Amino acid sequence: MTGQHGKFVWYELMTTDTKAAQTFYESVVGWSGSDAGMPGIEYTLFSVGDRHVAGLMTMPEGALDMKIPPAWLGYVAVDDVDAAAAKLAAEGGNVHRAPDDIPGVGRFAIVTDPHGAVFALFKGTSEEPPALEQMAPGNVGWHELMAGDLNTAFPFYSNLFGWTKDQAMDMGDMGTYQIFAWNGTPIGGMMTKPKEVPAPYWLYYFNVEALDSAIERAKAGGAKIVLEPMEVPGGSWIVQCIDPQGALFALVAPKR
Repeated sequence: MTGQHGKFVWYELMTTDTKAAQTFYESVVGWSGSDAGMPGIEYTLFSVGDRHVAGLMTMPEGALDMKIPPAWLGYVAVDDVDAAAAKLAAEGGNVHRAPDDIPGVGRFAIVTDPHGAVFALFKGTSEEPPALEQMAPGNVGWHELMAGDLNTAFPFYSNLFGWTKDQAMDMGDMGTYQIFAWNGTPIGGMMTKPKEVPAPYWLYYFNVEALDSAIERAKAGGAKIVLEPMEVPGGSWIVQCIDPQGALFALVAPKR
């Protein structure tokens, strides 16, 4: 295992209007966007200072034809993309885009867990610069899986990425919220999705300095609030939103 295996290292928004989405997230999260300069593809990089955090691109035609909504995709680093994809498939996951190279960037595969939650496997071609602090403004502070079934989803991810159990919180009728750690650091949580949620999904929480002002910026930009602001254990505040193009995202801040 290298130092990166099992760590979320990249986030990508596939959407219908990249210019509008760029303006929206620059305002709400405080990112600065710039063209990646990749030949033959329009790809925008979102940055915090000199650190790239996320990417933005237009949804492929096929996805639009299938009525797939815009969505954020998380990339998890692995030691060997081909081996990880094969292991995932053997454990009941599905490989939707076979391992492929992005010239000068790395190798990736688009996959789903056994219940259908989408994510990507990734191995970079070069050493990554030191990452931002997990809770630094503009970084992704939390990764949340609304799982098809927590009791089988956790062992699947643990086996694939080496994630370990941290605290488990009893959510009453909603079941258990299992916090998971990478290299001993809690990086996210997972729980069995409510019955009314049609399909499992990953949700990413972008760090902002204060929640209420970020919500005002999001609303002004056309976002809908789907989970009202709430305080979570540890004292942080969160909100879940749908951006103007229809992608679900969340914000987390140390204060209102």
